[in-house]
This record gives sequence, structure tokens and C-alpha cells, in this order.
Amino acid sequence: MDSSELPKTGFLAHASSDLADLLDSVATEVELDEGEVLFEQGDVGDALYAIMTGALEFSILSREGRKLSLDVMRPGALFGEIALFDPGVRTATVTALQPSRVRGVKNADILAAIRKKPELGIDLIQLAGERMRWMSSQLNEQVFLPMPARLARKILYLTVDGTGHLSLLTLSQAELAEFVGATREAVSKTLSLWKRAGVIDATRGGVRVLDRNALQVMADLHQI
Repeated sequence: MDSSELPKTGFLAHASSDLADLLDSVATEVELDEGEVLFEQGDVGDALYAIMTGALEFSILSREGRKLSLDVMRPGALFGEIALFDPGVRTATVTALQPSRVRGVKNADILAAIRKKPELGIDLIQLAGERMRWMSSQLNEQVFLPMPARLARKILYLTVDGTGHLSLLTLSQAELAEFVGATREAVSKTLSLWKRAGVIDATRGGVRVLDRNALQVMADLHQI
């Protein structure tokens, strides 16, 4: 594989050449159709993945069986690093939102590479640090922010793909509700208010952001 094929976005935009070489030399490529699951919460995990193309949703199930969407990752993102530091079961389910391609590197191959080039560990430490900061931010938002502010933040976050702003967020209102831990009715009511104010356009195809600055104000209302 040619390292020029690696996305120059997300985490890979500033990753070392050693990591790029590793993803080229020993990675196994996997193609996913829309709706196909890469792995499920509770599966045994032993690989780190890099997203080459497409978009993947990360979700968990509560004890009551309720789905909660955590994130959507796009080309250049890495995930599955927990299996490197603490091999065990996967903590989330990963599903392709559209046709996608990923590369997976086994735990044993990464550890062998680090023994040869210890500086490769810097990439993995940085990845773990970014994930911890993200998890802390998500917890704070879920606990302290009102639903409209959480929804505004999530829409802003999900409409940036690493190369620019996406024109359309192709998620249903029910799917957005899963991301913010709210009911579909509450999300629908909030989106209707924002649509009348000219901040977004909500259709069956998804949500289109018309005024990012106004939506950012909605996201930051808790700070006023």
C-alpha cells in the first residue's frame, strides 16, 4: 500500500511517518457497506483502526437496551486504541453510516513495532490523551448542559469533517435524539424553533446549517 493513500485529515493529518508506515505495511483493509457493523459492544478487541473513507457511527446500549450514539468519525480518525493498552471487550458498537473503508492493525503488530521504534508510542499516547479529553467533555455536556445547547453543539460538531463544513447532516431526528440523550419529540420541537428563526433547515433528508454563528450562540447559551 502507498502511504499517499492515507487521508491527510483528522488524527492522521499530524501523525508521524512511523505510524503511516505501520498502517501501510501490516494493516488489513476492510470494506463496509452502509449499515454494516465492524464490531459490536462486548466483542473481544485486538486491533487499532484507521478510517480511510466513509463515516462510522459509535454507539452503546444501556442496560435497558436503549441505544445512545456517541460519535461519528470520518477519514483520518483512529479508534480502537483501548484494545492496545488494555486488551479486552469492545466498549462500543461501530456501524458504517455509508460505504466505508478502514485499515486495522493487530495489537501484537503494534507492540512489535513500538519495540523497534519506541517513538511510535508518542502517537498512541497522543491519541489516548485526545480521547480522554473528548470523553471528559462529553460527560460534562451530558451532565451540565440543557438539551438545546447539547443539540446545537452536536450539530456543529457533526457538520465538520476535517476538510471543511458539511452541507448536510444526514441524520434523522430520532438519530439526533440518540446523540444528545433526549426524546425525538424534544429534538423535533427545538429544530422547529431554529428552522423558523432561519438558523437551520430541517427536512426528511437531514439537517442543513444555514447560520453557524447563530447556532454557536445556541451552543454557548449556558455560559451567559
